[in-house]
Amino acid sequence: MKVLVTGADGFVGRWVVRRLLADGREVYGAVRPGQSPVPVAPAGDLTPAERDAVRWLPLELTDAESVRVCVDLPYDAVVHLAAVSSGLDAMRDPGFAWNVNAAGTARIVQVLGLARRTGRADPVVLVVSTGEVYGMGDAPRARRETDPVAPSSPYAASKAGEELAALEAWRRTGLRVIVARAFAHTGPGQDARFVVPAFAERLRFAKRVSAPVVKVGNLEPVREFLHVRDVVDAYARLLAKGQPGEIYNVASGQGVSLEDLFYRLAERIGVRPIPEADPDLVRGGDILHLVGDAAKLSAATGWAPRYSLDDTLRDVLDAQAD
Repeated sequence: MKVLVTGADGFVGRWVVRRLLADGREVYGAVRPGQSPVPVAPAGDLTPAERDAVRWLPLELTDAESVRVCVDLPYDAVVHLAAVSSGLDAMRDPGFAWNVNAAGTARIVQVLGLARRTGRADPVVLVVSTGEVYGMGDAPRARRETDPVAPSSPYAASKAGEELAALEAWRRTGLRVIVARAFAHTGPGQDARFVVPAFAERLRFAKRVSAPVVKVGNLEPVREFLHVRDVVDAYARLLAKGQPGEIYNVASGQGVSLEDLFYRLAERIGVRPIPEADPDLVRGGDILHLVGDAAKLSAATGWAPRYSLDDTLRDVLDAQAD
């Protein structure tokens, strides 16, 4: 089975590549032109053997010809992860986020849809979106796939556009598109633009220099934090058992406030600093409660998360220590 992974050098992409190789798949890894294949050594990265087992291909989502050359091959499946994945990066340049996330996806499914219509290939296409497309919501409850989509950030809006592009291609060409709305997840190898490794780095530094205060953003929002291994397991199951044209939440349903998350990490690190709000870290329009209901995914694939939040935080901290 030949599987193309776009964004294969990203945080989740590396874990997807590892899982597919372990499952015996022939993996093609798409990375931006000029990027070398994933380095070896840091936690979460590929081993030399894993890296050498992947066929690396250049892919620039903003270039239609680059997309055609990379994507127009007889793949059995595609896991589309390449994106502007940072909310802050999308906020700085919403137009670029739309060009990569929404228009880039439209370019990919256009090539794949044409390949299906002409009989050259008929891949399963897993398009990875985000739970943030649900927006603010009207109550602090777990979001379901039937809830309205009401994005409240440039990042979420561009991902909602990605979903529309992918599902339009499914309706028009029969391309076997499946959409996964992943809620917040973390694990070894995630960079400090994201909240769990960011908290961990600041807390470790506070301990090292005996700082009494740690700068934070808004600690009121409630999120869930899946282990990246559980998220990748969901993606692998959806490739095998997901239904084309359907949307699936990838979620634990277990929310935690960012304040509680901060103190859990502080306790594990062995430090008791005072969190202090930094205006530069506070994002406007934060969703106050974003937790998902994954009953549809579980019913379709038998998936359930295996890692607790404490397991997940331990793995992040252990990886940073390495």
